[in-house]
Amino acid sequence: MPHHLVIGAGAIGAPVARRLAGRGDRVTVGTRRGTAVPGATAVALDVADAEALTRAADGVDAVFVCSNPPYPDWTAAWPAVTTSLVAAASATGATVVLMGNLYGHAPGVGTMREDTPLAPATAKGRVRVDTWQRLLAAADQGVRAVEVRASDYFGLAAGGTAHLGSRFFRPLLAGRTAWCVGDPDQLHSWAYLPDVVEALVAAADHGGSGRAWLAPHALTMSRREIAEEVRRTTGATGRVRALPAPVWAAATAAVPFLREIRELEYQFRAPFVVDAGRSERALGIVATPAAEALQATVASYR
Repeated sequence: MPHHLVIGAGAIGAPVARRLAGRGDRVTVGTRRGTAVPGATAVALDVADAEALTRAADGVDAVFVCSNPPYPDWTAAWPAVTTSLVAAASATGATVVLMGNLYGHAPGVGTMREDTPLAPATAKGRVRVDTWQRLLAAADQGVRAVEVRASDYFGLAAGGTAHLGSRFFRPLLAGRTAWCVGDPDQLHSWAYLPDVVEALVAAADHGGSGRAWLAPHALTMSRREIAEEVRRTTGATGRVRALPAPVWAAATAAVPFLREIRELEYQFRAPFVVDAGRSERALGIVATPAAEALQATVASYR
């Protein structure tokens, strides 16, 4: 029976653990607090503690990394996590399955595909690219790693910090204004959370090492287009508007998390589009139909 260690029990980690357990795999979930996930064994774990991670990864086939340090801590925290992952994977032979993002691509790169060169233009982008490159460089130590990258996600459990999360849908459904960072009329690709989970599991099953995959993206629509679709299908009367510049400036000055978000605002100032076709064909996965994904998401907030 395959055995997997899932780091994190949030919007991605918990459903990954449930998906693996549901098909009969043995699953251990590691979080700082030992969060319980049905069907999995829970352990308290600091992923930056190399000795503790190595013990937890002993005998497992894959370590799914589905957690993130808080944005303001990335520059200090991710290098330590990466060092720990390299040590544990080298010692145990477990494959690292890394949940990634598209921060490594520069503004104006055009449609992003699996072979689009990495050229980070932000501090957070450089941190994540460094993690991936260090895992690749550790291949001579026996480290095997794959990464699944996705744009912003939506779906059940996408909370208030997600651009297409509760603070977007709930105001729309309540007849209020959903305030957006950046330009709500810019085309943007969005990954449906269940599709991200399927991509992570499929990437682990595919085997190999050194490959960066793209998750399917169920929607490529502007936030205004999404709001109009919600209005059309539900009768909701809410609207979407960009945050006024003075309000956004004041908010980012006062809230550290929002200051970090500002660095990534370029993703909502121009089209941010993904073509995951090669990954879908190679992994045998497809995006959930847009109408189905949007309907399920709206239902979860109602």
